[in-house]
Amino acid sequence: MIENERKSRETICGEVINNPNSVFNVLTPSEKEELKSNMTCSFFKKGEYIYKEGERPIGLICLSEGKVKIFKEGVGGREQIVRMAKPIGFIGYRALFAEENNIASAVAIEDSITCTVSYDLILKLLRSNAELALCIIRSLSTELGFSNNRTITLTQKHIRGRLAESLLFLRDTYGFEEDEATIKVYLSREDIANLSNMTTSNAIRTLSTFASEGVIAIDGRKIKILDKVRLDRISKLG
Repeated sequence: MIENERKSRETICGEVINNPNSVFNVLTPSEKEELKSNMTCSFFKKGEYIYKEGERPIGLICLSEGKVKIFKEGVGGREQIVRMAKPIGFIGYRALFAEENNIASAVAIEDSITCTVSYDLILKLLRSNAELALCIIRSLSTELGFSNNRTITLTQKHIRGRLAESLLFLRDTYGFEEDEATIKVYLSREDIANLSNMTTSNAIRTLSTFASEGVIAIDGRKIKILDKVRLDRISKLG
């Protein structure tokens, strides 16, 4: 993060706005310039809260660098991870557009940088640029579809199916390391359990079972997928 902190706000915001995967790519040059001039950048160390459940959204937050987990606190303080974010994704925007308080919290799982746009400015851009509005609607719709699928997964699948799907979800979200097998995110066993709606002890046992079956290999927090076909089959069978 030291290297990241040397970056200027203008450079960070420019990277977010002009990224080919960014919804802001559809803005006109003058709209991009206005956006860049009014964005604020924040740096978060691993484990720091970006926002908390119950707080009022401060604006549209875009993840520039890093990885973030979004979770709700359940009975007894147990976390349920509802989503994982990667660059150049938005976080907390459902509450922002609904004009409600956040119903979940967001924490950096590695050093991260966010860029925030005020609510007033994003509304102005949405009203003047129909293509941006369509991109935001599409993004919200995609997230809604994912949430619906996850609800079915976490309530109907058995432990093996839930854990297998979580590993595939992490692979699809963050990709692989250069070896094309190691998932490019390193979660604690507790986080993997919270993502899969199970106890930490069950997550540890199931990961060990997958490893003994040759489906995955484990090295600390690193998880390597050895048999993609079988992992996908376990996920589908539930």
